[in-house]
Amino acid sequence: MFYTSLWTSLLLVGAVFLLINYVHGRRARSTLNNIPGPPSSSLWVGNLSQYFALHGSEFQRHVAQDYGPVTKLHGRFNSPILYVSDPKALHTIVVKEETRHMLLGPGLLSMQGAGEKHRKQRKLLNPAFSIKHMRYMLPMFYEVVHKLRVAIERQVASGPQEIDMLDWMSRTALELIGQGGLGYSFDPLVEDVKNDYGDALKSIAPNLGRILPMVRLILPFIEVQAVRNTVDTMDRRSREIYEGKKAALREGDEAVLQQLGEGKDIMSILMNSNTTTSADDRLTEDELIAQMSTFVFAATDTTSNALARILQCLAERPDVQDKLRAELLEAGAGGSLSYDELDQLSLLDSVCRETLRLYPPVRALIRNARQDTVLPLHEPVVGIDGRLIQEISISKGTTVMIGILGCNTRKAIWGEDADEWKPERWLSPLPDTVTKTTVPGVYSNLMTFIGGKRACIGFKFSEMEMKVVLSGLLTSFTFSLSDKPIQWVAAGISYPSVDKEGKVPQMPLKVGIFTGAKA
Repeated sequence: MFYTSLWTSLLLVGAVFLLINYVHGRRARSTLNNIPGPPSSSLWVGNLSQYFALHGSEFQRHVAQDYGPVTKLHGRFNSPILYVSDPKALHTIVVKEETRHMLLGPGLLSMQGAGEKHRKQRKLLNPAFSIKHMRYMLPMFYEVVHKLRVAIERQVASGPQEIDMLDWMSRTALELIGQGGLGYSFDPLVEDVKNDYGDALKSIAPNLGRILPMVRLILPFIEVQAVRNTVDTMDRRSREIYEGKKAALREGDEAVLQQLGEGKDIMSILMNSNTTTSADDRLTEDELIAQMSTFVFAATDTTSNALARILQCLAERPDVQDKLRAELLEAGAGGSLSYDELDQLSLLDSVCRETLRLYPPVRALIRNARQDTVLPLHEPVVGIDGRLIQEISISKGTTVMIGILGCNTRKAIWGEDADEWKPERWLSPLPDTVTKTTVPGVYSNLMTFIGGKRACIGFKFSEMEMKVVLSGLLTSFTFSLSDKPIQWVAAGISYPSVDKEGKVPQMPLKVGIFTGAKA
């Protein structure tokens, strides 16, 4: 009798859930059914299985580029999802309307829409991401990259070798964020050591990629458990690091100075600021630790995959690689440059900007409307019935995708060559369609690092990482494609792979010593 009642209750709950979704979907469709988009591929999951498939890159570009500034996708039970790449509508979403999103706890990069708590976190972190602090950390960045260079030199001493450069970029990015962000060394680079934190970071994107199609539907237990194990590993190590830093703070200045970074890493600054701020603004220990985990995850995965993409682009375009190497050698970038000297290298800057434009590591973000609102449009949408749509009314609960890739590659903004990798476009004045369009991104008229109050606070940190790593590598080595085709897997953060299923992050390139390199 008990089990019969239990199953009856579960069936009733399921029926109510289906009815709510069906009614909500019909209500939303009544106002959005004129927006063009791809047809649904499934009654149960709409286009989700296409968009979030590991091999969904082509479908994602199709959605981003082939329909217009706003595209309608189909979610569970064919409820509408708006993919938005129109800059004016994006301004409304990321600047005027704050929305909800959460991953890995209540950190700055992932917390729910608790605006006041987010403001407190950002206020405490702002000093750690100032240009002044970037200048302070730069010598440490060069020290890490010099170790990377020594390690790769050992691998290619006998001649050019095929090397998994994604692995090196992941290890290097983690060590850079470890020392600069946490005052902690994860990896000596010049020797192989067991690194459970690094392994966890490397596995989280593939695991998330495998469960995303079923998010908010039926989650496969094994894949969800893999993500949970990864997050648990990150949380455990973060707590160990946090407790060590807390103990040093209790012992006083001398103990702090004995730590890597001498107490001037980002986490130490945050912890110090947190102890001196008002009780109302103070963060809990769990919030501080979540801050650490989310920052390390976001900074490591996005930067390492962006660097891997740049190296692939340079391997595919040896002419640009040669020009960039010449610029770096002429500036003496094989050694150590100041922040301002590094910032003045125009081709290096252009290569980074163009890669982040065309290949943003995160292609879209999902948000839910917290209230009924209206999205004004910069560029009208041509409806299915042929009428021009100047604004779109959306109801509370509607799912909206922030189309990072779509905005970054809109031909109406960037021109007919918007889907081509052309670093030279940044070496001359950008067209008026770019400069006079109010894209709400915090970085270079792009949505790569988002914008508004929830813009990525560490984008300057990431940019400096990339430039220092490229300076060290290109003045010492040459890069060309191997005979293994590289595919980019459309996980939450895109990553390269060479296996057919795309389960193993990897990017083999043929690496050789550049014989004219300067020390």
